[in-house]
Amino acid sequence: MRWLLSNFDLESRRSYTPTRLSDKTMGSTAAVTRILHFGVFEVDLKACELRKQGLRLKLPEQPFQVLVVLLENPGEIVTRDELRNRLWQGDTFVDFDHGLNNAVMRLREVLGDSSDNPRFVETIPRRGYRFIAPVAGSFIPAPSPPHQEPESVHGQVAGPQLIEPPAPETRSEPGSIQRKFSATRLTVPAIATLILAVVVGFALVHYRPFSANKTVPVRNKSLVVLPLENLSGDKDQEYFADGMTDDLIANLAKIRSLRVISRSTAMAYKGARKPLSQIASELNVDAVVEGTVLRVGNRVRITAELVQVSTDRHLWADTYESQMGDVLALQNRVSSAIVNEIRINLTPEEEQRLASNPAIAPEAYENYLKGRYYWNKRTDENLTKAIAYFEQATRQDSRYALAYAGLSDSYAIISAEIFGTMPAAEAAPKAKAAALRALDIDPTLAEAETSLATVKFNYDWDWNGAAEGFARAIQRNPSYATAYQRYSLYLMAMGRSADSFDQINKAREIDPLSISINFSLGWRLYMARQYDRAIQQLRNTLEMDPSYELPHLVLGLSYAQKGDFALAIPELRKAVELSHGTPLMVSALANVSARSGNKAEAERLLADLISQSKRQYVSPYYLAVVYVGLGKPEEAIDCLEKAFADRSNGLVFLKVEPELDDLRSNPRFVALQQKLNFPT
Repeated sequence: MRWLLSNFDLESRRSYTPTRLSDKTMGSTAAVTRILHFGVFEVDLKACELRKQGLRLKLPEQPFQVLVVLLENPGEIVTRDELRNRLWQGDTFVDFDHGLNNAVMRLREVLGDSSDNPRFVETIPRRGYRFIAPVAGSFIPAPSPPHQEPESVHGQVAGPQLIEPPAPETRSEPGSIQRKFSATRLTVPAIATLILAVVVGFALVHYRPFSANKTVPVRNKSLVVLPLENLSGDKDQEYFADGMTDDLIANLAKIRSLRVISRSTAMAYKGARKPLSQIASELNVDAVVEGTVLRVGNRVRITAELVQVSTDRHLWADTYESQMGDVLALQNRVSSAIVNEIRINLTPEEEQRLASNPAIAPEAYENYLKGRYYWNKRTDENLTKAIAYFEQATRQDSRYALAYAGLSDSYAIISAEIFGTMPAAEAAPKAKAAALRALDIDPTLAEAETSLATVKFNYDWDWNGAAEGFARAIQRNPSYATAYQRYSLYLMAMGRSADSFDQINKAREIDPLSISINFSLGWRLYMARQYDRAIQQLRNTLEMDPSYELPHLVLGLSYAQKGDFALAIPELRKAVELSHGTPLMVSALANVSARSGNKAEAERLLADLISQSKRQYVSPYYLAVVYVGLGKPEEAIDCLEKAFADRSNGLVFLKVEPELDDLRSNPRFVALQQKLNFPT
């Protein structure tokens, strides 16, 4: 696992100069040895590394410093006051006791040690700690460096960098899970609120009083939550670790003063071994959150840490453990306690959310995570799986608002133009009912507000209601990239291209590596008839994932609008191949084949679609697109009128879809557009 501060990368570790080590008394002239040995471990003081049988272990900076001080005085008591003066001097914003407790806890974790039966670090009650194992090697005096202020590891002012729950929470209980986990016991998606505390601490670091009556405003903060590492050893539990990451991001995103990078971009760094400074630079964020998740039976342990990238400063870390059940209630209690302690100003809505005490059925939570896992894969088959898991979660817990929001999203998308495998008449009522149920349970939920606005846009054709819903969702959660993305689509459909680009660019700021959002920008450019820019954007998107069929589709359509059929046809064939022949892709290929002069191929593909429509639902909108390419406007409008009766989502783009340009002067087409009552 990659611990946050210990991963300022190997090179930066090597450049670190340890705090001065004394031979007997703390704080005197430096003394440094190359390597110290104890048991199967060795400490390289020059490289600042802890190794086990030659393999480097991941140990955050503060626990490493504590270890060095204990090794400096083997067999002797090192008091808490000595540790405070040595390592926590000059820092006031984090509680020293919590910081030291957590540092020792993390050190014991890495060493495989126990507070009850210690082999290395012994606790001396109310006094301090003692290193009790034999230590080989001695501190060799080294020349004193030039005088400088006692600051830091990598620019950090020495000070408490870790926060730990109060002592009563850190006592282990009997049972096998406690033998696997450390003693700290709090909660699961308390991970999310755990990081809420992280962020609050991060904000506090930047606050400086101006005078007794004036303060310097705190500038907006930004951070990315990297994918939590699954420590279970079971790849089937990846959905669980990913779900914990999603929850963490979603909870942080609800704090309006923060810019939180969205899930899609964060997941692009899964398994990456880049230095945190590089990741932060690529995403233009101030801080990085990283951690691990371990699940054993019905208990979960989360560890998370935060680093301020500009200074390589380890701001906060903690470990939480709990039963799967009641996680939301525990999450809010932990958040409230931390926020009250740090005294950050929250909006009344945020205070109300943190004061709430929801409960969640463990099995419902697990099915919700599985639903989101498949939802994020965005294929017809996986959307069907997502619906099944979300429905199961709502049956297991009828008050689970997020599960209803996920269910609404899945139904709203599976019947939309980009999938279109379920009739709107079947999917839209289910999507709307689920969104309304979610908002009934939690009126502040931006995800549910976005889902409801999507239904109003796609199927109700309630243009004003959709616009108001998207705006409310963004107001409630300014870091929810999906709300900006869908609002952008709505604005483009209304013919407001400049406003649409503003919204999609805001989505990209939050989620710059999202393949879906990058494709969406290319699609907006295509509908705005900026074909050269669309082609460039879609090529960039395909560099991110060449197997994503939608960029191939719109890239082919963009080439076709420029009259370059030699480049258009291969892209469209690739889209058909990757999508396994969905009606959307087949209809586009047929349209462009006809326009390129290959009407026989278009007729064959049209026959295939008609045959397919007898076995499963195929929106009449797709057939209309083929008839337009074949130069049969009346047949095309017949199909569009059937699509109107079906409430087909494709009709929301009637004003702007370039494929329909040949129909715009047809009186029947004009009448149909008027029936949709688009706002002027």
